[in-house]
Amino acid sequence: MKYLILGAGPAGLTLANKLKQMGITDFCVLEKEKTAGGLCRSADVDGSAFDIGGGHFLDVRRPKVNEFLFGFMPEDEWNKFTRDSRIVVNGNVVNHPIEANIWQMKIDDQVDYLKSIAAAGCNVGTKMPENFVDWIYWKLGNRVAQDYMIPYNQKMFSKELNQLGTYWLEKLPNVSFEDTLRSCLTHKPYGKLPGHAEFYYPKEYGYGELWLRMADAIRNQIEYNKAVKSIDFNTHEVRATDGSSYTADVIITTIPWPEFSGLIGMPEEIKHSISKLKYSSIQTEYFEENLDTPCHWIYYPDPKLPYHRILVRHNFCANSKGYWTETNSERICMEEPNNNFKYLNQYAYPLNTVEKPQIMKELLAWSKAHNVIGLGRWGEHQHYNSDLTVELAMKLACELAML
Repeated sequence: MKYLILGAGPAGLTLANKLKQMGITDFCVLEKEKTAGGLCRSADVDGSAFDIGGGHFLDVRRPKVNEFLFGFMPEDEWNKFTRDSRIVVNGNVVNHPIEANIWQMKIDDQVDYLKSIAAAGCNVGTKMPENFVDWIYWKLGNRVAQDYMIPYNQKMFSKELNQLGTYWLEKLPNVSFEDTLRSCLTHKPYGKLPGHAEFYYPKEYGYGELWLRMADAIRNQIEYNKAVKSIDFNTHEVRATDGSSYTADVIITTIPWPEFSGLIGMPEEIKHSISKLKYSSIQTEYFEENLDTPCHWIYYPDPKLPYHRILVRHNFCANSKGYWTETNSERICMEEPNNNFKYLNQYAYPLNTVEKPQIMKELLAWSKAHNVIGLGRWGEHQHYNSDLTVELAMKLACELAML
């Protein structure tokens, strides 16, 4: 066959469907699970959708992406929301991002936080550091660092926090000290605010419904329960754990590189570098109680709580109740035993370690030279949201069609 696509998550499904729309049908998609969607899958829990991979929403900022996706699930089947996300810190409940909403805190806390931000390295001419932890202090000052950013990120990324670099920080809000002051004076946020400021979520389903429909559009070209174990770069043969094998001119992998037990023909130094790629595992857990809050999700930096974020399901998923938590797998032991529905995502977030860019540059370049292409959050080991993943997969499909 021409193309073999590994993984039926957003990246693999978008690539396959875009190829089909351009008249290219000589492809096959292999999926480890019994259903499609990857981290964006949904399950029915307590009568409503539960997004097992955590908080996944469709950002409104990429109109071409949305136009493509609405071809599978029309726009009138989605609700559009203005993001309401909050942080619980030191007895204050403030909107995210914290540095644009200090004005919502108690007066004494506002004064302390402003003094701390004013003394931060970025405001006194200190050179920007290359380590993420140092950058937090440099950018936001001691109070925001110690009360929120350090404990929250330690909960989310666990012990790897000191290994993270600063090259990925365009994902974070960018609020200057002047913006923070202006926010405190006018009581409204300023600065570059976070993604998903507006987002879509299905009216009657979970987010996973979109990907099920995309899978259905290519149902004769997806094989499920196919866990891939190896790629032979010399013969372009892919083997699954059930003994089946496939050969293609071009292989596109959207699955985590550490998942391969065999990468035949790959230089040993590149294979060894894959073992240095870091990621975090996250457990989602459902609670049936409704919360007295209008927000969509809430961040909790308190180290005494096992989870780092709550998704308030009944505020964005129609005809539902309850909420779910996200907890790093290394903190699950802190939770009280119960019979709640839980799902452990082994591969949740790629970690942006200092050495990762060089590892992935060499890995992807060598693989592409051998007609094996990494795509998406796990194929590229980048913390892409689903909308950006779809955009990149559409672009790749167009590039392949021109070959």
